[in-house]
Amino acid sequence: MAVKYIPYEVSTVKGQAVLNNFHRLLKYEGNDEVLSHIRRGMPYYELNKVEHVGKDKQTDNMVIRGECISACAYLKEKGIKVDLVYIDPPFASSADYSKKIILRQNVVKSIKNGDSLIGDDGSKEFEEVMYGDVWTKEYYLNWMFENLRAIKEVLSDNGSIYVHLDRRIGHYVKILLDEVFGEENFVNEIIWQYFMGGKGLMEFAQKHDDIYFYAKSKGEHIFNKFNIKRYLDFKPSLKNESKSAIDDEENGKDEIGYYSIVACPDVWQIKSVFNMGYEDVGYATQKPEALLERIINASSNENMMVADFFGGSGVTAAVAHKLGRKFIHCDIGINSIQVTRDRLKGIDASFNVYQINDGVQLFRNPIQTNEKLLKLIPGLKKDGNIPDCFAGSIQDSKLGVVPVYLPDLKNSDEKVFDDAKLDELLIKYIPELDKNIKKVIVYYIDLYCNKLEDTNKTDLELLQGIVKKNKNVDIDIEFRDLKTVLSDVVLNDEVEYTLSNTTYDLINKYKLTIDKFISDRVITKINDFNQKSLINNKKGSFKSIKLSKSGLECIEYIAVDCENDDLQKPFNATVDIYIDDKGLAHYNCQTKKTDAKGKTVKFDIWEGSIKSVEKPLKLKVRNICGDETIIKIV
Repeated sequence: MAVKYIPYEVSTVKGQAVLNNFHRLLKYEGNDEVLSHIRRGMPYYELNKVEHVGKDKQTDNMVIRGECISACAYLKEKGIKVDLVYIDPPFASSADYSKKIILRQNVVKSIKNGDSLIGDDGSKEFEEVMYGDVWTKEYYLNWMFENLRAIKEVLSDNGSIYVHLDRRIGHYVKILLDEVFGEENFVNEIIWQYFMGGKGLMEFAQKHDDIYFYAKSKGEHIFNKFNIKRYLDFKPSLKNESKSAIDDEENGKDEIGYYSIVACPDVWQIKSVFNMGYEDVGYATQKPEALLERIINASSNENMMVADFFGGSGVTAAVAHKLGRKFIHCDIGINSIQVTRDRLKGIDASFNVYQINDGVQLFRNPIQTNEKLLKLIPGLKKDGNIPDCFAGSIQDSKLGVVPVYLPDLKNSDEKVFDDAKLDELLIKYIPELDKNIKKVIVYYIDLYCNKLEDTNKTDLELLQGIVKKNKNVDIDIEFRDLKTVLSDVVLNDEVEYTLSNTTYDLINKYKLTIDKFISDRVITKINDFNQKSLINNKKGSFKSIKLSKSGLECIEYIAVDCENDDLQKPFNATVDIYIDDKGLAHYNCQTKKTDAKGKTVKFDIWEGSIKSVEKPLKLKVRNICGDETIIKIV
């Protein structure tokens, strides 16, 4: 249950939709359904610190796994203000985004024996869905409105927000931004033009995204004006053609051509990540660092706080750190947290990793949890004879068919079952059930009742009272806590290791060797891949993927904590290794190709162990699907 609900500010600007002054500019079916959420407030949960990374133990930098609204509730409760927000939320594109899963180089065999990666013919099938961008337009807009309201609550008085969208939904969200921040606080619509995308067979090629720039209070917001080069198709007059323009010159020449120095316009030509492979961290929807450099430099100063509440690949946090800003990265997906954590560790950032304690173990992401739920409820089966709002039904020996309601964890709106949802169930869906059905089971994560008839009663008692008072419904509704179903269902991978003293290494005294690694999740994925590939293999040339006895090719990341052995305390990676898709070992997640003296850094094939100066007390291993296992070293 939420510890409490953090209220939104009552003060409003003209035309803004809050609390009792609820007026929506954008009209669509159900556009006022978010009203009950705004009145209720933001659900506040405590944060659990799961890891510290870096030398600075007092750092303000945060990497948070959880939803935007819950993160904003925590920040507001703790009085933490954000000076700049950039968000790249889902675009309502009706697409699923996946992480490609690749087996690492098998360290048991020699590279010469050709024990390599999964081939290109199969790797597309071997993937993990990170999140689903599948929405109805109406739900998406309500969801976005509530997120924008939450973000405004933590934005500093001189702060700004940049919202990155595309042609499908951007114009609708622009109106929501007018409602939340006020039309008078609109600063710019920025066009980001890139060089990849559609080919335009029956339409003009789609080569740009839209970024909407709003200030909390226009005129008071931070803006650092800067100039850029504008390349010309003619030769201008130059004071000295042998050198490029400097600050006090207007024209110049470089290896590209002639240019003039102009104030930065609102159309930005910046290459996408996929045109610059060296930035690619293997995350769908990743944005280029140059894009965030321009935004962060323009709308923040050093030591200010920069936040991204749909953090994805961690580009905002990484660029903020490089530019001397503090950062908050937030995302619901574990893959985002892991990619960002490794990326930030590789550039020597200090930060704390947190998990929002909302009572729900979300596996790697909500999509997988939804799939798992259907298997965790005893006897639950799909039932085409009941309304779609029910996940299915169970067969009771005495009552017969019992419909079961489950929250859709892909939608943050479903996390709280309140009186509005109960009214919808009683008025809209239960009357559609067969008259012989006498009972419905409702699984919930959080309960909330806005009808405070008796403040001494719990939310559960108030909701049960609503059911009893409804004379039009002759049916029993049983409320069950979903958190009890989800607890203790995530199984750790099996790790066998040997810890030894290294007499031959004068620096690292300890060596921990992984002898065997077994991951049921990875094995299941590989078996599914083999089965599908064999069925579709018409030429008969496909060779099934077989794991070695050690299973080390299933490991993506390994770390040891030499500070404490308490599994309840945050993990501190004294030494860690990221194994890339070629099997190369990146110590401390280092990504630089040259060292401090400019010499080329050579990454060797990981040989199955990790070394440390001090004795390792805890071990963390992440498999290639993203599951992490932490064990105490004995």
